[in-house]
Amino acid sequence: MFQKMIDKSMAKSPWIFHVNAGSCNGCDIELVSVLTPRYDAERLGFRLTGTPRQADIVVVSGPITSQTRDRLVRTLAQVPEPKVVVSLGSCPRSGNVFKGSYCVDGPLEKYTHVDVSVGGCTPKPEAIVAALAKAAEILAEKRKEMRQA
Repeated sequence: MFQKMIDKSMAKSPWIFHVNAGSCNGCDIELVSVLTPRYDAERLGFRLTGTPRQADIVVVSGPITSQTRDRLVRTLAQVPEPKVVVSLGSCPRSGNVFKGSYCVDGPLEKYTHVDVSVGGCTPKPEAIVAALAKAAEILAEKRKEMRQA
């Protein structure tokens, strides 16, 4: 009975943990704007969490730098399964303007499987909301597969 209640509540409220892996903060500002009343991603159940141990969806912004790489890998390891990783902006995908820099170790796909990618520098809030909705669908599918296994 309690497991059924937990599963039902978890399906409606995916928690997001945001990791800045060396970005210029443009994507970070757009992610925060998605949670404000104008775009109101919270109406879809998305909530930011302060710890990766409570997260369902991890949003990574910025090129992966040599200084943030180990911390990012450690943070991703703390997120319980099933988890969904969202790449926010062009930097985690390709390095964007930082590509070729001595301190950039990206792309993100070198270190983890990326489920959803949002392109753009900076991505539009509508694209971020759409990506989070897609991430929630993937999360629900992964949870369903885990229950069947």
